[in-house]
Amino acid sequence: MALDQSFVGRTYPPTPAYEVGREKIREFAEAVGDTHPAYVDPEAARALGHADVIAPPTFVFSITYRAAGVVVQDPQLGLDYSRVVHGDQKFRYVRPVRAGDRLTVTSTIEGIKSLAGNDVLDIRGDVHDEAGELVVTAVTKLVARAAEEA
Repeated sequence: MALDQSFVGRTYPPTPAYEVGREKIREFAEAVGDTHPAYVDPEAARALGHADVIAPPTFVFSITYRAAGVVVQDPQLGLDYSRVVHGDQKFRYVRPVRAGDRLTVTSTIEGIKSLAGNDVLDIRGDVHDEAGELVVTAVTKLVARAAEEA
C-alpha cells in the first residue's frame, strides 16, 4: 500500500544530544579506511585550522540514520521496514564535525513517491550543534520494495 502523501513536510522532534568523541572519530575513520591525519591527530587538525580532530564526511550517517529510525517506526506512516533498502545518501556541510561537538538531529520527511509499486521515502536530517547552528544536512533515500504477489 502506498505511503500517505500527507506526511511530506512532517518534522519530528530533535534527538537527544550526541557527543562526538575523538575515539569514535578514530574508530570510524579506521573502519572506512580513511587515513587522513586530521581524523586522528589534533596537531594535524590544528594545522588545517580546526580546534580538534574532525570527522570523515560520512561520520554523521550513524546519528542521522538513527534519527531517521523515529520516522520509519512511526506507526501512522505505515512503512513496512522489513522491505526497506537504503537507496541513496547525500550530505551538505556548513562546517566539519569536530571532536567535542554535541549534535542533535531533526528529521523531516522531504518526499514520498511510488515507483513501480515501491515506496520511496526521502528523509532530511538537519544536524545542529549545541549553539543551535546548522552543521550538516543529510538526505537519506529509503526504498520500501513492493510486496511480491502470490
